[in-house]
Amino acid sequence: MTGVETGQKRAPAWRGGFGRLWSAAVISRFGDALRTTALPLLAVRLTDEPLAVASVTACAYLPWLLFGLLGGAVADRVDQRRAMWAVDTVRGLLVAAFALAVGLGHASVPLLIALAFLLTTLQTLFDNAATALLPSLVPRSALGGANARLLTGQQLAGGLLAGPFVPVLLGIGAFMPFAADAGTYLLAAALVASLRTRPPEREPRPSGSTLRKEMGDGLRHLWQDRVLRAICSATLLCNIGMGALIATLVLHVTRWLHADTTGYAAAMTAYALGSLAGGLLAQRVALRVGRARALLLGGTVQTAALVLMGTVRHLGALLAGMLLLGIMNMVWNVNQVTLIQQRSPESMVGRISSAFRTASTSGAPTGALLGGAAADVLGLNAPALLAAALFGLAVAALIPAGRADVPVVAPQDGSASARVTR
Repeated sequence: MTGVETGQKRAPAWRGGFGRLWSAAVISRFGDALRTTALPLLAVRLTDEPLAVASVTACAYLPWLLFGLLGGAVADRVDQRRAMWAVDTVRGLLVAAFALAVGLGHASVPLLIALAFLLTTLQTLFDNAATALLPSLVPRSALGGANARLLTGQQLAGGLLAGPFVPVLLGIGAFMPFAADAGTYLLAAALVASLRTRPPEREPRPSGSTLRKEMGDGLRHLWQDRVLRAICSATLLCNIGMGALIATLVLHVTRWLHADTTGYAAAMTAYALGSLAGGLLAQRVALRVGRARALLLGGTVQTAALVLMGTVRHLGALLAGMLLLGIMNMVWNVNQVTLIQQRSPESMVGRISSAFRTASTSGAPTGALLGGAAADVLGLNAPALLAAALFGLAVAALIPAGRADVPVVAPQDGSASARVTR
């Protein structure tokens, strides 16, 4: 099988398992967007300390670095469907308890930090289990279309639809966004629990196999696969660049461009609209040029967009750049996730996915610090140009993966065709 996928089944069927999984993912993302928008607003009501407010956001990254590999190893050991609905049930109860605390006037910054840390810790298991579950719901030739629909639906719910509801819910009471989020978790859990999938068939674990060894297996497989190793390195560089850009974007808009907060909102809206368009284009681009080459194209266009944003001092240039970033970021994400699923043996999808995410996610907080330092020393447009340089390096890192068509790993572990081509 070449980088341009063959086979008749290129789009997932909405009926049955995929439709329920899509609904659960979109509903849950809608609730997440309500909570993540309301959480910093609640934090600034509770404290004037910037470090305390920033700590709430930082705790959204820390569990991935601490527990990401463990979450992937556990996801490969358990029934992913049961793990997902159990995790969402626990998250729903946690957020419901937090909403009650807010409603009773017992909210505090330490409580916010604890909530953010616990939810993301549980997310490390949920996300890896979801990545591993999808190939059991749709044919492998339809994974690209399934990922595109999932990510586009989540972007629509979280990036556009949830925002207008937050002021309305806050007008009712500070607890309402969190109560609504709890409801979405519980509804998503019910949808996932209703899936009729067979428990995964796995070979018995070798005697003496431990979670630590299995996590190491995932890291080794990621490192030994030439394509996935290149994509992971490139994604890490891109995340550093995006961390630098996003952390300083409000300064770029309000001080370098001398626009107001409306300009900042317009920039974020342009990015969200671009992401929706990218979700529609991602599979078409991959079918035309191949998945690895789609990443090359996405990185190249994003590099040009960042150069435009960092050199042209006009709000229109920023909006055009953010639109292009959104489009190509979605093209990148859809094809990246699909390649991980396609090139991983079924029994290792969770571990390889977690190794990939843990390595690449570490770039965002690093980039935020670099962006702040660059803006302070070199100027407020420097983070965009720094991001452009990092994206350019990411494109260079991808070249070995995009020189030839990328073979896809067969779904059966241990078969001759399932061995990774390096």
